[in-house]
Parts: sequence; C-alpha cells; structure tokens
Amino acid sequence: MKSICLFFQIHQPFRHRRYRFFDIGNDHYYYDDYSNESIIRNIADKSYLPANKLLLDLAKKMGNKFKVAFSITGVALEQFELYAPDVIESFQKLTKTGCVEFLAETYSHSLSSLKDIDAFTDQVKKHDDQIFRLFGQKPRVFRNTEMIYSDEIGEKVAKLGYSAMLTEGAKHILGWKSPDYLYVNAINPRLKVLMRNYKLSDDIGFRFSDKNWDKYPLTAEKYVSWLEKVGEKEEVINLFMGYDSFGTRQPKEAGIFDFLKALAEQVVKSDTLRFSTPSEVVDELQPISVVSVPHAISWSDEERDLSAWLGNEMQKEAFEKLYAMKEQMARCTNAELHKDWNYLQASDHFFYMSTKYFSDGDRHRSYSHFDSPYEAFINYMNVLSDFKIRLNTHVPESEVENEIALLHRMLEEKEEKIKKMEADLRRLQKTKRQKTTSRKKK
Repeated sequence: MKSICLFFQIHQPFRHRRYRFFDIGNDHYYYDDYSNESIIRNIADKSYLPANKLLLDLAKKMGNKFKVAFSITGVALEQFELYAPDVIESFQKLTKTGCVEFLAETYSHSLSSLKDIDAFTDQVKKHDDQIFRLFGQKPRVFRNTEMIYSDEIGEKVAKLGYSAMLTEGAKHILGWKSPDYLYVNAINPRLKVLMRNYKLSDDIGFRFSDKNWDKYPLTAEKYVSWLEKVGEKEEVINLFMGYDSFGTRQPKEAGIFDFLKALAEQVVKSDTLRFSTPSEVVDELQPISVVSVPHAISWSDEERDLSAWLGNEMQKEAFEKLYAMKEQMARCTNAELHKDWNYLQASDHFFYMSTKYFSDGDRHRSYSHFDSPYEAFINYMNVLSDFKIRLNTHVPESEVENEIALLHRMLEEKEEKIKKMEADLRRLQKTKRQKTTSRKKK
C-alpha cells in the first residue's frame, strides 16, 4: 500500500509597526500589536479552529487509520498563547488522539541554517522545548524554514539527532526520479529525506478554488483516483502544504472543509492507500537512493531557490547586518534582547523586501503589510539600528563602546535617582500640605 503523508505547516510572525528614523534610540518597542492580534484571531476563526475540529472528528471516527503531521513555529505558538489560547487547546485535544505528529522547526521561522550553526542550533532547541512543553512530544523529524534544504544543511540536522527531514521534490533536483520514495542525505545517509509531491500538494493548496483551472472542480473522488494512479512502485506520496490553505487561501464557501473530510474517508476506504506520519514512513520504508542537493532549495516560487528571501541587495544587506551581531548575542544575557533577536530572525522580514514582480510578484505583495519592498527594508533597518544600540549598551564591541555603555548606565542610574528624589519630594510636599490643613482646621 502507498503511504499518504499529510503534513501542514503553521507560521505567523510578530509583525513590526511603522518604525521611523526618529524612533531610533527613543522607542524600543517594535511590534504592531493590533495587527498581530487581528490577524491571528481572524485566521484562527476561519482556518485553524474549524480545521482542527474537523481533524478531531476524523481522528475519533477513524482511530489510528487517520494520521497527520504539523510543524508550528515558536512565534506562532507564542501568539496563540497571547491572542488565541483556544487554538492551543484544540491542538492539545488532537494530540491526545494519538493521530498527530509534531515536527521540529526553527523557533522563529528563521534563515539561520544558511548562516550560523550556533544560532540555528539555539533556534531548534528552543522550538523543541516549546513543543514538549505544550504537547508532550519530542520531535524526531525536522522541517526547515520554507523547506530549505541542501546536503550540508541535512548533515547539520543529522548531527542534531533527527532521523529525517522534509523538503521540496524540486524537478531540477530529481530529474527523472520521482518524489514518491524515501531518500537519504548525500553526506550523512543516516538522515532520511522525504520530498514533497508539489503538483498534488498544490492542487489542494493553491488550485482548489481556481475556476480557470482545467481540473476544476476538484472532488475527493477525483483526487483519490489520481493518488491511486501514481506508479505501482511508488511508496509514499508526501502532501505538504500550509494549514491556512483550509479556510483562508481556499475559503470555506469553496467547499475545502468538505473536501478534506471526504478525502480522509476515501483514503481510509481505499485498498491501496493509507495514512502515515513522517516517522512511520521513516521506520517502515527503505530508502531507494541518495538525493544530491549541493545548493540550497526551498518550496517557494517557480525557481524553488532562496531568491524570495535573499534575491536582491537589500535582502542580503539586512541579512548580513543581522547576523553580524551573532557573536555579541552569544555573550548577551538580557532576556528582552534575546526575545527581539529571535523575532528579528523571522524570514518574513526578508520576504517583504522581495522585488520579484513577475511570475510570483502578486503572491509576494499579498503577504506584505508594507506598501513596497523598499519601505519594508527601511523599516527593518531602522529597527535593526535601534536593536544594535541596545545591544551595544549591554554587550559593548570595543573600549569606546564600553565607555559609552558605562556612561549610559551611569545616566540611567542618575535618572532613576532623580525620579526617586522627585517622588520623595512630592510625598513630603503632600504630607506638609496635609499637616498645614490639619492645623488650620484646629
């Protein structure tokens, strides 16, 4: 039987407010709380909550015949805890059914795997700890930000102890080979590689409600017939997509939830198909060969490369300036700075700076809350400049900065003393007035 590996990814960044040049050094709060809460609540109500309710009903009805996997970033989970705790509760209910596997991720959906192994390791460990705290699972399988993968990144992931990694079944990598098998990393064959069947995945994730699509309308019966017609020797069909495909990208009115329910029922009834989690695929199937990926790939855009995040000079400059601070951050013990450092690493900030206005331009613009990629770049660099000032205060880079930091701390201490003295003065004045009033009454 062919395994159907159904995987959903969830990520929402902490979006920055409009942070002006004159805010640098004066205002250290970078986030648009109103937008963040509104977006999380909206997508939770339209997508995550109804989809989780449906999956819970399917799991209860079908038992261990229904399986699904999730990769949820740490920053998304943080926002659920802040703005939509009912989403966390719904995932915890799903977890108790035994049908769900949670995968490892970078905490803030960062590009750290491309730059710094220590920052990458810290992000992954932080995410693992959060998954265990909320859902009681220790992830075995890794899914990198935007499914970014290369032989070298795979080797790093293997050294962190993961048994497998998910990535894109990119045509220019596989050539004549099929994504519907289990592969191994070219450097460390102990790491198994599951490759997304992008055509069948995108039929649901992107084309389901497109009335101009020649296969529209897509029914569960039609889709399962496609799954069953995949070559007899193929062993696993990896259907990987964003969870917001259900209810947001593909609206409820288009019938996407009914489709998901019918799809699960059709697969369970099939004599040739079954649901499996990534870990089950890794445990049960034998890899057929090595997959060689010398240069990093992703699941984004036509090129399936890194150009969505690092394709222009603005993106590269912002990326380099961010990670130029990694050594200082390694010496930093300030909790607030570490929190902002994690949020600053989110790949979304670089995505907003993309100038790809051709085949993928509309999609890039639709995800950004900035009017242009240039505005996104300026805003991010302003935030980064303020962050650098704060970091230099706590972890000076040079003797000059050390003296400046010392003077800055002395000024802060003096300001605190002045505030305390002013408060004491107001208290004494108030006491004196009360005594004067009391004497006059007598």
